[in-house]
Amino acid sequence: MALWQTEHVIDKLHNLWPECQFTIKKIKTQGDEVLDVPLAKIGGRGLFVNEIEAFLAAGEIDLAVHSLKDMPSKTTAGLVLAAITEREDPRDALVSRDNVPLAGLPSGARIGTSSPRRASQLLAFRPDLQLVNMRGNLDTRLRKAKSDAYEGAILAVAGLKRMGWDDQICESIPIEVCVPAIGQGALAIEARESDVQTRALVAPLDDFATRVGVTAERAFMYALGGGCQAPVGALGQLIGAELQLQGVVASLDGKRVLRERVAGSPEHAEQLGRDLAAIMLSLGAGEILDASRVEG
Repeated sequence: MALWQTEHVIDKLHNLWPECQFTIKKIKTQGDEVLDVPLAKIGGRGLFVNEIEAFLAAGEIDLAVHSLKDMPSKTTAGLVLAAITEREDPRDALVSRDNVPLAGLPSGARIGTSSPRRASQLLAFRPDLQLVNMRGNLDTRLRKAKSDAYEGAILAVAGLKRMGWDDQICESIPIEVCVPAIGQGALAIEARESDVQTRALVAPLDDFATRVGVTAERAFMYALGGGCQAPVGALGQLIGAELQLQGVVASLDGKRVLRERVAGSPEHAEQLGRDLAAIMLSLGAGEILDASRVEG
């Protein structure tokens, strides 16, 4: 997936700047190597970006391409998100062994996911399901979802579509059931803040609607103080001239779910995120997040 994302960005840059040459440097991260432990127990999102950012900061690479949902909600000092490309479908997908939709799964069905956010919201919708930890790269998880050990798995629609496996999607789960992860479906191109020339090179790839949406989402997560593996989701969407932001904070068992939304000018994307976090905290989101840290 990481290689596809990088090649996708390079193709777009080649179209803009055919005279430029780009070299891919593959960097193995801790998140790629540790596949038998839930992310929440080994550090969360930074596991997929820390090593790459170190190479970027040291000048050993000039650009880094990330799934934005893998990035912490605060940008690393000295680095910037030089471009955020147009967002793919941000929803979660159910891939089921017998192509049975979420509502039709049998009681006690084993559904694979490594995400507390997905697990908590699905348990709120179907408390009779068994949410089982599932790690591995996308094709490994897809194969497991079709095995006898599971009735299915929850994956990102965006990842499946990018790999050409959207025919494996049984159901794109409605936002009303499962609010996506912060930044899900968006690609971030990171550069050194001081590297003005490289930043200008990728600037045309920046998508305004995606930028303001994920800016609000990331501000929401940061203001909540939730870790990247917390049961928190958000989706910012530019509808006409209005930025609409919805968020969710849920207990790990799905028994307590807070869902709220705010709307306003896209110029105030960060403030909208902070406003939504303040509403959530006033409703008890802090207690839910504290309990999830203890349980996790």
